[in-house]
Amino acid sequence: MPITLPETLPAFDVLNREGVMVMTPERAARQDIRPLRFALLNLMPKKIQTENQFARLIGATPLQIDLHLIRMSEHQTRNTAAEHMETFYRPFDEVEASGEKFDGLIITGAPIEHLPFEEVTYWEELTRVFNWTQSHVHSTFGVCWGGMAMINHFHGVKKYMLDHKAFGCFRHRNLCPTSPYLRGFSDDFVIPVSRWTEMKQAEIDMRPGLRTLLGSDEVGPCLVEDAGHRALYIFNHFEYDSDTLKQEYDRDVAQGTPINVPMNYYPEDDPSRPPLNRWRSHAHLLYGNWVNEVYQTTPFRVEDIGA
Repeated sequence: MPITLPETLPAFDVLNREGVMVMTPERAARQDIRPLRFALLNLMPKKIQTENQFARLIGATPLQIDLHLIRMSEHQTRNTAAEHMETFYRPFDEVEASGEKFDGLIITGAPIEHLPFEEVTYWEELTRVFNWTQSHVHSTFGVCWGGMAMINHFHGVKKYMLDHKAFGCFRHRNLCPTSPYLRGFSDDFVIPVSRWTEMKQAEIDMRPGLRTLLGSDEVGPCLVEDAGHRALYIFNHFEYDSDTLKQEYDRDVAQGTPINVPMNYYPEDDPSRPPLNRWRSHAHLLYGNWVNEVYQTTPFRVEDIGA
């Protein structure tokens, strides 16, 4: 089954060209099954790129998904056209006031990890989002800074600054092969990492109800399940395109920002050569497994979510 997107959203054409099944809301309304209602709270500056990345992953399953785009109510982006934001995004205040519910919600990262959580300008509203998920969302997926913020809010797990940026493709281990979220996963694999902060495994282990599913000897915990809050937290970037790390590296080089060549990314660590994507299959496995688990466990009646 396809993912439902407005025909004018850039992701519609991008995914259609890639062979991902997409359909318009008008066509979806004529289907006999209930589509899953998913939302993307997009905190990244490059909104369109992030939309494409996550829509690609959740749209590659056999299930019909109706995707909604949400933004912080007061925060104004400077990197995406105002017309795009006005056309496709709804402020969280409006979504909250409507009382509508969602089967799944993705909360993205944000390039503000150097700030203490409480100093983020929209932190108060974001904590409202976290609390709102407990009554209005069946399953939430917090990504990178979004996952760190959510695990901090619900469990008090702290984030720590690294003395150098964790940047590149790092090997990770499958710590829980029987988890439904890791169905089909290899014992080890690589994941793109791009962050200046970390969560410590020892602190996660001290919190009841948290279970680490993926981890790395080099860059620490990666994927944490929080069954009590119906949430997953991932601190790295399965959703990245093949050239996303390259874009970040080229940007920093052009700006004169000190940055290491991303580890294990370019063939023979040579930035003049095209990078190889070695995480795509596991990205689809993880998000496909999550969508399937949502489908298997969410109430048939949307209004019963969170009841």
